[in-house]
Amino acid sequence: MTEEEALAWTTERFDETVVERLRTFAAMVIAENERQNLISPASIPAIWSRHIVDSLQLLPLAPDKGTWMDIGTGGGFPGMVVAIARAAPIILVEPRRKRATFLDECAAALDLSHVRVETSKVERVEASAAVISARAVASVENLLRAAMHCATPATRWLLPRGSIDRAELSVAAAAQRMVFHVEQSLTHAGSSIVVLEAR
Repeated sequence: MTEEEALAWTTERFDETVVERLRTFAAMVIAENERQNLISPASIPAIWSRHIVDSLQLLPLAPDKGTWMDIGTGGGFPGMVVAIARAAPIILVEPRRKRATFLDECAAALDLSHVRVETSKVERVEASAAVISARAVASVENLLRAAMHCATPATRWLLPRGSIDRAELSVAAAAQRMVFHVEQSLTHAGSSIVVLEAR
């Protein structure tokens, strides 16, 4: 997906207010990247395809309502992008203080009052989420173990990954009495989205 295709994909699916906020957020990430490494500098020219659309593609896989928790939000992907496009409450879990401060500043600047930033590891977060996402954070097994206390029997887990080991994934899901399926990423042929739910 090229940058032109990514921007066209976004403008076809989201209203002008959302697109403008996404533009503003992208500019904030690029500016902040000079002070702290939020995203790979090499990916800046492809920020819409590599980061924004890569985040937005999770929305059709999630329920419309309920709290969304994003673990290891970092520079805001996917959590802040989801918050811009979705009005329901969202918790951004980011243990690194400088990055958490940046996320708080973005939420304030973009008038996203439904965003809550937790500056801690997910093990210490007290919350209940309808959706839990994490982009390339830990192994699936470790992630499920760390965040299971924030899930309910109805929680849907959305985990963007690169290549996946289905056998390893099956073991991790079975250990938590969960089922999974895999969606192909829109933005990269070699990437997938693991979707997990309770049996």
